[in-house]
Amino acid sequence: MNIAGILRERAAERGDAAALIDVRHGRDRIVSFRELDSASARFAHLITRRGVAAGDFVFILHQMSAELYAFLIALFRIGAVAMFVDLSAGPAFIERCLRSHPPKAFFGSFKAHLLRFRISALRHVELTICSAPLPGSLHLSLGARGSELETIAAVDQTTPALITFTSGSTGLPKGALRTHGFLLAQHRALESSLHHIAGTVDLTTLPVFVLSNLASGVTSVLPDADMRRPGNITARPVLRQIERLSITTMAASPAFVSRLTAECRRAMRRIEGMRRVFVGGAPVFPEDMRQARDASPNAEIVAVYGSTEAEPMAEIALSAITPDDFDAMAQGRGLLAGRPVPSILLRTVRDQWGSPIAALNEEQFRALCVDAGTVGEIVVSGQHVLQGYLDGSGDAETKFRVQGAIWHRTGDLGCLDEQGRLWLMGRASAAVKNDRGAIYPFAVECAARQIPGVRRAAILAIDGRCIMAIEADSEKAVDDVCVKMAWAGLDEIRVLHAIPMDRRHNAKIDYVALWRMLSKPK
Repeated sequence: MNIAGILRERAAERGDAAALIDVRHGRDRIVSFRELDSASARFAHLITRRGVAAGDFVFILHQMSAELYAFLIALFRIGAVAMFVDLSAGPAFIERCLRSHPPKAFFGSFKAHLLRFRISALRHVELTICSAPLPGSLHLSLGARGSELETIAAVDQTTPALITFTSGSTGLPKGALRTHGFLLAQHRALESSLHHIAGTVDLTTLPVFVLSNLASGVTSVLPDADMRRPGNITARPVLRQIERLSITTMAASPAFVSRLTAECRRAMRRIEGMRRVFVGGAPVFPEDMRQARDASPNAEIVAVYGSTEAEPMAEIALSAITPDDFDAMAQGRGLLAGRPVPSILLRTVRDQWGSPIAALNEEQFRALCVDAGTVGEIVVSGQHVLQGYLDGSGDAETKFRVQGAIWHRTGDLGCLDEQGRLWLMGRASAAVKNDRGAIYPFAVECAARQIPGVRRAAILAIDGRCIMAIEADSEKAVDDVCVKMAWAGLDEIRVLHAIPMDRRHNAKIDYVALWRMLSKPK
């Protein structure tokens, strides 16, 4: 079924109820389910008249807004493929993506179209579309009137719907291909995990969650913030949105939540009306959850483990973490991520990251799996697990088959305990291995971050030595790290003003940048 079909059904059911609320010119703009459906049908009519057809790639560069989702649904309607590129990788990477897979059209904001001066591949796109008046471009306006495309393209489970290009370890474009079947399966998994109830008002910062909200009849409030840098947002406008619009649920990255909780502490205020806070998109450490609880005392705080290729994989509520669990994390057990969601198969296998895994039968797969309590690679399978990348780029290193079924290698290390709960140990590529054995990033970093005064921590190997970098508030915190982390066998501890983080989420350690920083002569 075409994902646009479900969205049209919700439009018929929910009618004038709010589907999306964003901020435009400093004021709330409410777009109903019916208005969103009508706009997407009108956009679909306009772009088909300009030659966009089923199977065509359309490059999108637009901030989260009602226009973005109306246009995205329009592409689903006609069977075209939405194409997103990780902007944090830089203009040269965007150029490579566009040249390797030339789009039929480009849809963006007025500012986004300025990139045409820097990226030559954009100047050769046949059709340019803008959400604001721009000479030479098709202007799509949410409130305009016009003919609508009534039909929805027939698709099957394998029909491409959305592609996100990211840079792999080689720096070459790797397209995460989501089919209509994948998006529907992901919606069902998210709906179950996030407990979607039609009519709920949800602050949604993670773009794919908006699609699931729309399919569930949930109202999505798009944050009044610059989401290009979630770790640097101005929190006060968002907190005003939460109060003004009576928002009761939220799904956001740890960096975004941290900005809100910091402002709550500064202003000595609480978000009393919040009922559920889902934190994901990056590692969720115990202090992230505690700070969210302090800011939203009446809310259930849930950490969600997932990735681009499989969202969600596991989850755990703060209320389900016992004192013994917290002690275990403080002593280097790892980061507790909770039980795998029911819609996914999750196993840990013998760590051989960097080497392909050949096709296996069931007996061979069981032999590859490791026992409870043993660290191994986390692998997953299921309908909402990415089956492959565009053109197969990256499949050899991240996919393998068991009796014909595709399994995805997450690149993360972890172990399952006797209760079937997953403990994360960090990226396989970031594990420090020396003559003393293996030291796992999250085992050390999670423990260090629970020491008062330690804001952030990271470990890596330089010239065979295990070095921990920390951000600390005081000399006492540094002294406490030296004493309490003796079990980790660290060769050196370095205090940094700021540990480099990834540019997209602002919540994951950028180990490459950190290695460069620590490798410089003192």
